[in-house]
Amino acid sequence: MNVRGYVAPLLPGLSDYRGIGRTWRGDLVAGITVGIVALPLALAFGVSSGVGADVGLVTAIVAGIVAAVFGGSNVQVSGPTGAMVVVLGPIVATQGPEVVPLLSLMAGLFVLVAGVLKVGRVVSYIPWPVIEGFTLGIAVIIFVQQIPAALGATPGPSTNTLVAAAQALPTVSWPETGWSLAIALGVAAIMLALPRWNRHIPASLVAIVVLTAVATLTHLPIARIGELPSSLPAPALPTVTLPLLAALAGPALTVAALAAIESLLSARVAASISNTGPYDADRELVGQGLASVASGLFGGMPATGAIARTAVNLRSGARTRLAAVVHSLVLIAVVYLAATAVSQIPLAALAGVLMITATRMISRSTVRSVVSASRSDAAVFIGTAVVTVSFDLIIAVGIGIAAAAFFALRTLAASGGVHREDIPGPSQPTDDEIALFRLDGALFFGAADRMIDEVNRIRNVTVVILRLSQLQVLDATGARVITELIQSLERRNITVLIKGIQERHLLLATRVGVISSLRHQNHLFADLPSAVEHARSHVRRAHEHDSPHSGADPGPGPDSAEKT
Repeated sequence: MNVRGYVAPLLPGLSDYRGIGRTWRGDLVAGITVGIVALPLALAFGVSSGVGADVGLVTAIVAGIVAAVFGGSNVQVSGPTGAMVVVLGPIVATQGPEVVPLLSLMAGLFVLVAGVLKVGRVVSYIPWPVIEGFTLGIAVIIFVQQIPAALGATPGPSTNTLVAAAQALPTVSWPETGWSLAIALGVAAIMLALPRWNRHIPASLVAIVVLTAVATLTHLPIARIGELPSSLPAPALPTVTLPLLAALAGPALTVAALAAIESLLSARVAASISNTGPYDADRELVGQGLASVASGLFGGMPATGAIARTAVNLRSGARTRLAAVVHSLVLIAVVYLAATAVSQIPLAALAGVLMITATRMISRSTVRSVVSASRSDAAVFIGTAVVTVSFDLIIAVGIGIAAAAFFALRTLAASGGVHREDIPGPSQPTDDEIALFRLDGALFFGAADRMIDEVNRIRNVTVVILRLSQLQVLDATGARVITELIQSLERRNITVLIKGIQERHLLLATRVGVISSLRHQNHLFADLPSAVEHARSHVRRAHEHDSPHSGADPGPGPDSAEKT
């Protein structure tokens, strides 16, 4: 294997910045814009996951730069996301926030290995209803997660988001709850109203600034982000012990799977809605893996490609990776220049930002399209969403894929069929003793028995011709069933002829025993007229053998005739 040829596509190169001389102004504007949009989201996702606003900010900075340089998309923006928060919440609740940097490092290594092994295209096998159900479930969880913060209450101890939100309700305290709810509603109102006036103004940032100013000037008794570091932390290896590695192995695999799926989906969406060039799925996994590793070394959380921020990046004019790098530089400036101001942001304001973000993750037109597509698609979509909210994101994706595969196999099985046809050309008196069957569509483990039962029900025939030229899918089970069918018919003294087996199926049919089960090798035909003529001659010989005048000179019987 050519190692250099294998590894080179996974590494950054000068070609990543081709045309930057023409696009740098647009990239600079886009980077500043998406940096402003990302600030409240990074803070909110950090708080919502239970690790703190500073961790969310560090993750957006470090992972944003590393993924931009090493990733496989020219315009992807990476950082903490809502889906990752949903997975991290229960882990933090059970293991504590101090394990998150190690978890990020472990998950990053898993994603990195997946990229090196070049399994990036696996995400293309995830059906559309599963993706949309997954997204709907995440949106519901993110929204419900913010209810305690919006009410100024403490989340319950349960690791289930719905239960934890319900457990928080008895802890509300007035008037603090009223003020917190007013802040959250104020943020939501600005985020909904401002884009109708001017879509280019970052509504979430304006809402945060306005409501933080109001809360500060009026000295409202509500919870704030609190003190933030005024500089980036120095990189360091997190504490590692064998028991901790064992305890985090399962969660790290879950986080890695989510990071890979979400990042590749985001990159694919970005490539489909822009002319910024294709994306390399395997390199994207390498970049996202390195991003999470780097984030863990700086005390951050796992990161993924962020669909919403990537879309903002594109709408703002981004064309190269420079835009995502600038986005991180903007956030670095916030750390060094505005940490004190950011520390005064009310937690309820961040809850309002995430609530609106969650509602925007759900497209009504997409939901209608999925639900109205077919009953099976609707079932997969709704089932995936329900399992996502009730149990676990990765379990939901697995169940969704399994359900979609079941319905797909059922549809594929229904596309296959066995059809008895009339013998072409002028009929002959003996043609009623010849059965011509056409097998088409798919003959595989999900359809074989149903299709073959029809052939086995025939009576009063001497020869069966199986037309296989229209058979599109044949697996080992299907080939074995054909073999058993031939053997069954031959035991009933019914001769079987095969016509038109495709070249791509011939090797499988030979290995499984289809060809050897025929009475003679010359019972395999390339065209139908030859098969029909052979069948007719066989019936004639059978009649001659059974004739009352054949006692003096029986002649060759049908079996002996076939051997010549």
